[in-house]
Parts: sequence; C-alpha cells; structure tokens
Amino acid sequence: MIKLERTSVLNLENAMRGARNPMNSWDRTDSYYDENNNYILGENDLGLATKLAKAGPDHRKFIRQIFVSVDITAPLYWWKEYDTYKVGTVANSTSTMHKIHSKAFEEADFSTDHMTEESRKHFFSFVDYMEEVRKKYVESKDKTYWYDLIQMLPSSYNQLRTCTLNYETLSNIYYARKAHKLDEWHVLCDWIKTLPYAEELIINRQ
Repeated sequence: MIKLERTSVLNLENAMRGARNPMNSWDRTDSYYDENNNYILGENDLGLATKLAKAGPDHRKFIRQIFVSVDITAPLYWWKEYDTYKVGTVANSTSTMHKIHSKAFEEADFSTDHMTEESRKHFFSFVDYMEEVRKKYVESKDKTYWYDLIQMLPSSYNQLRTCTLNYETLSNIYYARKAHKLDEWHVLCDWIKTLPYAEELIINRQ
C-alpha cells in the first residue's frame, strides 16, 4: 500500500529562466500564469525545455531546480528502498521512536493488501499482542516494553513522510523502478506521470 497526497510543484518559472541563461535568450520566454496561478510553458519555452531534457544530465540541469513536495504514506519495507535516493531529497517523517505508543494499533496501520487470509489471521494475532505490550508501556512507562514495541514492529507498518524531491531525482526513480517487483513503485511511477510536463521533462530521456 502507498498513498500520495498534497502534491505541490514549485519553482518552474525560475528553473526555466535559468535554462535560458547560457544563451541569454530570455527575450524568447513566452510562458505565463493562468487564472488558477499555474505556470504554463509557452511554445518556445516548452520546446527548449524538451530539447534540453533529452540532451542528457549536463544540459538538463534546470530540472534539478523544479521541486516537488508530497506527503507519502507507505510501509517501512518500501521506505527502506526509497532511502536509496539521498541526493536531491528531503523528508520529515512521523516518529516511531516518540509516538509508537501514542495510539492503539489498528488494521489501517499496516500494509497487508497482498497477504493471504491465513497470513492475515496470524499477523493480526501478533498485532493484538503488540497492543497488549503497548498498553503495558503506557501504564508502567517501563522502557522494557517500549523496546519490545520497537524491536517487534513489522516492516509492513505504515509511516507518513513529507518529502521534497526534484524532477531529476524523479526521472532517476522512474527509470530505475518502473518495472520493480513491488506494486508501491508502480503506483509512485504512475503518480510521477501526472506531474506538470512529466512526459517532456521527466520521462523523455531517449
């Protein structure tokens, strides 16, 4: 399971201005803001952006200045793979260290969408036991129970992170993960394709 919410794309205007710096061609800029305050690339700017994006990383530096902020909720086993992408990313996460005990465990806290019914039955018996341990910690503040929770926490536990990335990083993610075994990566790659000018700037690397 993966959920992507509150997507914002930032700094497109400034990135395009920078893309014109090498040739001092600012007078050819034809982009504008529409009535919803979205920055729309004009024919000249989109043509230049597409050409540079296809020319390779040395020429498409401007897409590193197009930023994306998004809230991602995903299981720990997926975040472990996401953490490969340390360059051009920032993330603030909810804290298991400080908040693992603050609410009762429930089904929605875990990604179990691919489990068999038999496995789900055994898994949620284990979650029930974790809930008993959580209550013991809340009542006693005995750190032994807190360590039990931290060390028993399954990799299917869902964590929310507010992430900032750029279009270059998203391009690398798309090509590295679009055929990955985990369905979560397919959902994320489909989300990438919905971003403004994704086809021209992120996916168009041939």
